[in-house]
Amino acid sequence: MEALPHFHFLRPWWLLGLVPAMLLVWAVQRRGDVRRRWRQAIAPHLLDALMIGERRRLALRPVHLTALLLALGAVALAGPSWRQEAPPFLDDKAPLAIAVDLSRSMDAADVTPTRLERAKLKIKALLKHRDGGRTALYAYAGSTHLVLPLTDDTALLQSFVDALQTRIMPAPGRDMAQALRTIDADLAREPVPGTILFLTDAVDPAAGKAFRAQGESRRSQPVVLAIGTEQGGPLRNVGGPAGSFVEQDGARVFARLDVAALKRFGEDSGVPVATFTPGSDDDVAWVQRHVESHLEQMQADDRTRWQDEGWWLVLPISLLAMLWFRKGWTVRWTTGLLLAALAMPPPDLQAQEPASAARPWRFADLWLTHDQQGRRAFEQGDFARAATLFDDAMWRGVAQYRAGQYPQAVQSFALVDSPQSDFNQGDALARQGQYQQAAARYRQALRRQPQWPAATANLALMEALLAQQKPADKPRPDDQEEPPDIPPDEIRYDAAKPPEQGGQSMRIGLTQDAEMWMRAIQTSPTDLLQRKFALQQGQPAAPAGGR
Repeated sequence: MEALPHFHFLRPWWLLGLVPAMLLVWAVQRRGDVRRRWRQAIAPHLLDALMIGERRRLALRPVHLTALLLALGAVALAGPSWRQEAPPFLDDKAPLAIAVDLSRSMDAADVTPTRLERAKLKIKALLKHRDGGRTALYAYAGSTHLVLPLTDDTALLQSFVDALQTRIMPAPGRDMAQALRTIDADLAREPVPGTILFLTDAVDPAAGKAFRAQGESRRSQPVVLAIGTEQGGPLRNVGGPAGSFVEQDGARVFARLDVAALKRFGEDSGVPVATFTPGSDDDVAWVQRHVESHLEQMQADDRTRWQDEGWWLVLPISLLAMLWFRKGWTVRWTTGLLLAALAMPPPDLQAQEPASAARPWRFADLWLTHDQQGRRAFEQGDFARAATLFDDAMWRGVAQYRAGQYPQAVQSFALVDSPQSDFNQGDALARQGQYQQAAARYRQALRRQPQWPAATANLALMEALLAQQKPADKPRPDDQEEPPDIPPDEIRYDAAKPPEQGGQSMRIGLTQDAEMWMRAIQTSPTDLLQRKFALQQGQPAAPAGGR
């Protein structure tokens, strides 16, 4: 009874289908009414005497069955509904952007070993609580920089978290407002509302207004977790001898956590603020609760989707349709409609795209699109077959890449105009040993999407491989053509070029290649980030290992 006040039809115009159902019964009864046909020719008192065997009782006839089926179908299509449901295909994992403060005070040793190292441990504990949630990593001080875009690869995130150091930031200071604006602009492209976690040891009072405006906008939710103690500690000299501390005028420089300022910042901005718990992960659980509650709150307004209950009528419709197999109960025109429906060619045969015009029609085309069939073959590991099924150029290229068909993959990726396509072309060209062309594709991808760690790492590897090649290894103009005895699809590798590791295929834009290529570069991930941030800030890059 509680659902009765909420009962309504999602598509009420389909109820007009009840009108043909009633008209059908009326028309058939009118046509079979013998009394009506003779009423104009015979007097009523004589017609009553002449009527022999007139059936007075109500008889169930095929027309009644047909009308009932039409009525049930109209009600089902109208979409009866009385309860709500969550929107389908909505991600239940809210995106999280972690902004790590890399200002100089994060090297304070009031917590073991330093505030920054403790923040890294908290990030790793938080990633375990995330359980596959998409997470991005940012670093900020006087400037803000993207370290890693949203990803669910925990291992890759942890490798970049370990690379964070205060010395890599090109601009000193602590501009939280700029960090908030930069990260919020990136998260605005996500369909699911996210949370921005600031891991810091101090807050910028001037940023309170920006944080309050952010909270009122009901977009990404900022949360602040402070690392440090009120007693404070000396600043470690990261670039100096082991165990040394920063000194000024012969005295060690101390950094203390201003708890009162944190409290005022939370009250003025309305942002949740907490200090870390050194002996447990209660602070991590606190952050995760805010992430989940923000997602639920933002989705509460979207839970206006009413569940379509019309499918319940499929069962009675099917049972009533079974009566059509009784002898004498079949409405003959339904047979014609059924035959006409079966005689119609499938949609894929009526208007095929040029890319799939030569593909023979199969029975599976009645039920699945080419891309769906390709996805099934792809998930089963049959990449070569999947490549022949996909209509989508990007998916076809991925399947060809996984199948080792690198030249074909380059051609498929080239049909898509996007940074991901440029990146994927670079991967496929690199697999063929065409490092110069691969580097050009990575540069194009970075021009279109500047902050892309994987593309940066791949480009650095290509440049390193090109620099290591000797002049004798480079092809001469007269050696451009391959001998005719080499099959077209055969790929040869020079001894100077690194062979494939165990035949392992390159993952497009993701973890394994990024880590392998980062190891191949003669510099640490920390130095790589330092150079990247300096270039983004318009400063000359420091030499590797520089402090």
